[in-house]
Amino acid sequence: MNFMELALTEAEKAAGRGEVPIGAVLVDSEGSVLAVDSNRTIELHDPSAHAEILVMRRAGAKTRNYRLTGTTLYVTLEPCVMCAGAMIHARIDRLIFGASDPKAGGVLSCYQVGQDERLNHFFSVQSGVMAEECASLLRGFFQQRRKR
Repeated sequence: MNFMELALTEAEKAAGRGEVPIGAVLVDSEGSVLAVDSNRTIELHDPSAHAEILVMRRAGAKTRNYRLTGTTLYVTLEPCVMCAGAMIHARIDRLIFGASDPKAGGVLSCYQVGQDERLNHFFSVQSGVMAEECASLLRGFFQQRRKR
């Protein structure tokens, strides 16, 4: 199963609801999907309802543990500082993302939250997976929004 394709499908669902099209998938160490979701900030009236946060919440409820060790998070856009901080607290092992976010990227572009030696947890980062598809979805969404 291509987990980034699954994250993109979730992002497309978000776009259909008028949300910024970002999707996320959290997978355990055995390759089983723990949770999938997409941005729901508008729908839930919640500024923290980013796709990454929602999948961590769902996975925590499913595993009955706030520590999500051994997991890999797939997300279509580089996480912001809030999401990267939550990943530290959840003890996510690995992040794989599609498009970079030069304005608000919290793990490579603007900040390196998951690599900061002052923090008590680190996670590995792989960027650029299906980057063009992820970026294209975001560009199209915002172009359409500006036309309105």
